[in-house]
Amino acid sequence: MNIRSLLLGSIAAAGLASGAQAADLGVLTSLDVCDSLGLSGLTISSDTNCLQITGEIKYEFNWGDYKVGTGSAAAGQGIVITPDDTFSIAADDGFNDWDSKVEAWIRFVATADSDFGPAKAVIKIKDEQFRKTYGDPSAVDADGNPAATFLDGDDTGGAIFDEAYVSVGDSTVIMAGKKGSIIQKGDDEPFNYLGLFHSENVDAGISYSNGIDDGVEDGGHVIQIVSDLGNGISVGAGLEDLNDAQPDRAGTAVGYIAYAGDNLTAHVTVLATGVLDGDINAYAFHAGLTGTFDQFKLRAAVAGNHDNVSDTTNWQGLVSGQATFDMFTIALSGEAERVHDISSGGVGGSVGFDVSEGVQINVGGRYFDTDFDTDNNEGYQIAAQLVAAVTETLKLTGEVGVYGQNAGYAPASQTAGDWDNVFYGSAEVAWAPGGDFTSSLKGTAYSNGGYKATCKAAKTFQ
Repeated sequence: MNIRSLLLGSIAAAGLASGAQAADLGVLTSLDVCDSLGLSGLTISSDTNCLQITGEIKYEFNWGDYKVGTGSAAAGQGIVITPDDTFSIAADDGFNDWDSKVEAWIRFVATADSDFGPAKAVIKIKDEQFRKTYGDPSAVDADGNPAATFLDGDDTGGAIFDEAYVSVGDSTVIMAGKKGSIIQKGDDEPFNYLGLFHSENVDAGISYSNGIDDGVEDGGHVIQIVSDLGNGISVGAGLEDLNDAQPDRAGTAVGYIAYAGDNLTAHVTVLATGVLDGDINAYAFHAGLTGTFDQFKLRAAVAGNHDNVSDTTNWQGLVSGQATFDMFTIALSGEAERVHDISSGGVGGSVGFDVSEGVQINVGGRYFDTDFDTDNNEGYQIAAQLVAAVTETLKLTGEVGVYGQNAGYAPASQTAGDWDNVFYGSAEVAWAPGGDFTSSLKGTAYSNGGYKATCKAAKTFQ
C-alpha cells in the first residue's frame, strides 16, 4: 500500500502542478514525446520518456440464498449438473448468503525510443478484497442450535505487483520480468448464446491443462520474445513460470504460431512444463481456427496434454457454427473430452431474432453428459431471453428457463432415471452512461426456493 500511495501521490502532484512547478520537477506539460511515440490517453511526458497511466476499479455484491454445497445440493435440495459444482443451483435452506468483492488495478508504462524500437518499463499494481459469508444449516453454535452463517472466505487484500517487466522492440519484442503468458488460446468459444457447459467451466473455451495432476502454470517470472512476420503471421517463444515453488513443475517452455487475416484467424501453441530440472512432467497444446464466409462463421478448436506423472493422455475439442440472415441468427455447437479415461461431452444451439431496432429475442438450449460410459450423469438447460436497448445507455434483459439433471446427481430419494428440474427467471438492468462507467442490477429466482441479487459497478480509465 505504501508503494501504491507513493506512486499515486507523485503522479497527482506532477499532474496538478503549475507550469513553473512542473518545470522545477523536470516534467514538461508538452506531450511531444508521447506524440512522437504514437502514444495517447492519460500521459505525462519528460524529455525522453512518456508515462501512460491506465486503471480500473470493479465492485460486485451478491445476496440471497444461492450457496451450493453444505446444506444445499449435498443434502439433495439443489441441482448439480457436473461433479465439480460449477453448474449448480442451490435450494432454499433457510439461511442468507452474501459476498462482497472489490478489485482495483493501476498500470504505468514508461516508454522511450531506442535503436531497436520502443523500450518500455511496465508496472501494474493490483489490489483485491473480498468477503464471502454463506448460510449453513448443518453448523451449530455452542448450545447446539443452528448457526446462521459461517465465513467461507475472507481476504483483506493488499497491493501487489501483478506486473513488473521490461521490454524492447517493435515488430520483434523481447520481454523479461513478471507478466502474463504469451500462450495463444483463442478461437475456441461457442457461438450459441448459452454457450456449452464444459466450455463455461473453463472460462469459455477448451483447456490444455485439464487432467494434469500437477497442473500447467504459465506467466509469472518470464523471458519471452514475440515477432510479427508480416502478412498476418506472428510467432512467439518463451520460458514462463520460472518462479514456481514446486521444483518438479518449475519452468514452462512455450511456443506458438498464429495467423490473423480478413476471413481467417488461427493458432497453434505447444507447451512443456517442468523444464528447469530437466525432467519434463507434461506436454500440452492448444489449437484453434475461425473462418468467416459472408453470413457464415465456422470455428474448431482442440487442446490436449500428456501427463508424464500419471502417464495419461487427455484432450478436449469444440466445434461451432453460426449463420446470420436478415432478421435472425442460428448457432450450433458441440464439445467432447476424454480426461483420465472418462469420456464426456455436450451440444448446444440457439436462434436469435431481431424483433425491432434495439430489441432481440434469443432461444436456446444445451446438454451435457459427464460420462458416456454410465447412466445418470446428464444435465441440460433450456432458456428464452429478451434483450431491449431502451436508450443508448440503458439495456434491459429478461430470461426464463429450466435446468434439469438426471437422478445420478439428484436427491437420493429419486429413482434412477428420474429427472430433477428447476425453473428460473431473471431480470437485469444495465446502465452505461459513458465515461467508461458501467453498472448493473440483476435478480434471479428459482422454483426450488433459491434466489440471488447481484449489483455490479466498474470504471476504467486510460
